[in-house]
Amino acid sequence: MFKMLDKRKVLSVLSRCAPCMLRPLEAPFRYLFGPGPSNVPPRVLAAGGRPIIGHMHSEMFGIMNDIKKGIQYAFQTSNNMTLAMSGSGHTAMECALFNIVEPGESVLVAINGIWGERVAEIAERMGAKVHTLVKTPGGHFTNAEIEQALAKHKPVLFFLTHGESSAGLVHPVDGVGDTCHKYNCLLLVDSVASLGAAPLLMDQQNIDILYTGSQKALNAPPGTAPISFSERACHKMFNRKTKPVSYLLDMTHLSNYWGNDGKPERTYHHTGPVSGFFALRESLAILAETGLENSWKHHTEVAEYFWKGLEDLGLKLFIKDKDLRLPSVTTIAIPEGYNWKELLAYIMKHHRIEFAGGLGPSVGMLLRIGLMGYNCNKANAAMALAALEDALKQCRMSKA
Repeated sequence: MFKMLDKRKVLSVLSRCAPCMLRPLEAPFRYLFGPGPSNVPPRVLAAGGRPIIGHMHSEMFGIMNDIKKGIQYAFQTSNNMTLAMSGSGHTAMECALFNIVEPGESVLVAINGIWGERVAEIAERMGAKVHTLVKTPGGHFTNAEIEQALAKHKPVLFFLTHGESSAGLVHPVDGVGDTCHKYNCLLLVDSVASLGAAPLLMDQQNIDILYTGSQKALNAPPGTAPISFSERACHKMFNRKTKPVSYLLDMTHLSNYWGNDGKPERTYHHTGPVSGFFALRESLAILAETGLENSWKHHTEVAEYFWKGLEDLGLKLFIKDKDLRLPSVTTIAIPEGYNWKELLAYIMKHHRIEFAGGLGPSVGMLLRIGLMGYNCNKANAAMALAALEDALKQCRMSKA
């Protein structure tokens, strides 16, 4: 077929595509002090750079078994149905919804930022009957409010974001699982921005499905997402009347790929991100070596140091209640009279530091600064404060 084409035209097309691909890859160094991804430790980068092995090799299965144990520790769970998704935290979010919820079933979603909005839309697209509890960014829900909604709507699943990164809020979880179970409802919790930075105990707090992402406090590159299902969740998941809408995210197959279904052999389902799993395993090893409680304490200490520095600069923390502030992602109200986009652009240009504005419903309300995992230390907090102070002096005051 190639012989039938005009070779001059083919070469002309190829010459237009080639120049950019003949240049070496360039990726600048930046301090990633936004809500994620965060900078990755050299040890994790090195693990991800190890030689590739086959995704169905016995050695790979051994590494996957290690990852499972590491996730069980990080989540504080003994759930057998524990694994890592081949994709971002959003993949784990969709996996939970696709496998647990069937068309026509009732779902209750707590919305106080973008992640609740996303879950509500996904559930609606699946044909679920979606009910919502809504508060403005920074708001949180009492257990009484949650119970009232559970009694009214009788959902099969209730979604709550533990670390709402779009607002910088860590949501109380104690008692929510017990209340859900009282109404025969499963509890799904998003801990993408909070795992490893704020206390969360899956089994003790009766969370049925918990997921997170690799790129925040866990400090692995983006692209893998730990998730775990309780026995109660597994009973619902594996006794469906209909198949999940996604083949890739079907836990019937994924449970076998991760060796969780009790069968003697694992069969091919998809090609997992081998290098990503190497990196995730190393990041979980670092968390285990550090200790969960030490990690929580460290994030809190650095966050409190940073919060004081922000207040000393005359800036206002967006979350007023200290106990509800997310240690990994701090949010500050946009300084009066400043264009927030100009502030962020100045800091990136002159300090090579990434901060972020709001996301979803919090756009135009706040700035987000993340100090998590490898980036979580007082030296980085001081660097961030100095960059902010410089930007406030150099950027002109004008409304956005």
